[in-house]
Amino acid sequence: MKMLVVEDEQGLAESISAYLSREGYRCEMAVTYAEADEKMYLYEYDCVIVDLTLPGGDGLQLIETLKKRTASTGIIIISARNALEDRIKGLEVGSDDYLTKPFHLSELNARVKSLIRRRNFGGHNEIQYREILVQVQARKVFVNQQETVLSRKEYDLLLYFLANIDVALTKASIAEHLWGDHIDSADSLDMVYSHIKNLRRKLVEKGSGDYIRSIYGIGYKFGTA
Repeated sequence: MKMLVVEDEQGLAESISAYLSREGYRCEMAVTYAEADEKMYLYEYDCVIVDLTLPGGDGLQLIETLKKRTASTGIIIISARNALEDRIKGLEVGSDDYLTKPFHLSELNARVKSLIRRRNFGGHNEIQYREILVQVQARKVFVNQQETVLSRKEYDLLLYFLANIDVALTKASIAEHLWGDHIDSADSLDMVYSHIKNLRRKLVEKGSGDYIRSIYGIGYKFGTA
């Protein structure tokens, strides 16, 4: 899952990013309103963690803009503002959660996990697609009840597919999801094919159906449609 941390305190932004990266998320950072607005215009994120007080603008305005562009993105506000009216306003403009500073990173991580489960997987800790079972908390994958060992990128790729069943995904969107925003400057996206080939092989070897389909000129789709 891909995150954007919008926080003008560089040290806090780096701490959040480092913690969530260790938890398996792909994290990008923005420290100003303009930088965050540009990133949200160019790229897609599963979850945006945003401070309300930013150089160059207000986080609430940023959230309103994001919800107009990409309504499916989860949003968690982190702010030193603790007034009830700020919390209500935050929820009204489209955020999913509100965490007051200071906070423990473990609590933020728990809220991120809960939000992603609710938005992408109906709130479940386990994702079942036919003979494929993913235990999200343990980051384990089973096919026909046999554990299938995947690399980190293969696991992230499978989770991305399961969150987008029967959705045509471009190679660029897959690459951004796995490697981050800066992959758009890469000369080639051939590495996407390599990871898809390996993921397909490992699933099929355990008895899974071949659910990954190539879409000529676009990318890939996971599903049976």
